[in-house]
Amino acid sequence: MTIARLIAGRSGPVWTIQADASVAEAVELLAERRIGALPVADQDAAVAGIFSERDVLYSLRRLGAAMLTRTVREVMTAPVISVSPDQSAIEALTLMTRRRIRHLPVMDNGAMVAFISIGDLVKYRVERIEAEAEALRSYIQSA
Repeated sequence: MTIARLIAGRSGPVWTIQADASVAEAVELLAERRIGALPVADQDAAVAGIFSERDVLYSLRRLGAAMLTRTVREVMTAPVISVSPDQSAIEALTLMTRRRIRHLPVMDNGAMVAFISIGDLVKYRVERIEAEAEALRSYIQSA
């Protein structure tokens, strides 16, 4: 399955944060929306970075509470690692596992078209495994 098929039919917005927003604003958005990461928008790039819960922890350890007054640009993870819609879900899952990341922007012709999480990919794999197991059960019972 391709990433394009995985994201087909999604209707909800992709929440983003501006690079010049404060970390406090970004943390509020993460908590309010109950999400783990945000693509970071900037004038020069479609996605300048990713701001995640890990960035909060790492910057808190390094800067203490003062990190809340810093800009997202100062603590975000960059450069961005992304996938394209024509890549397979397995390729994306492998990339996330190898790079130890949990979120990927899906980029098409320089524009972000979706934002996927490792949870999206694991859900797809579990559904696929369950469907294969059911097909095997049906085959065995009909033989």
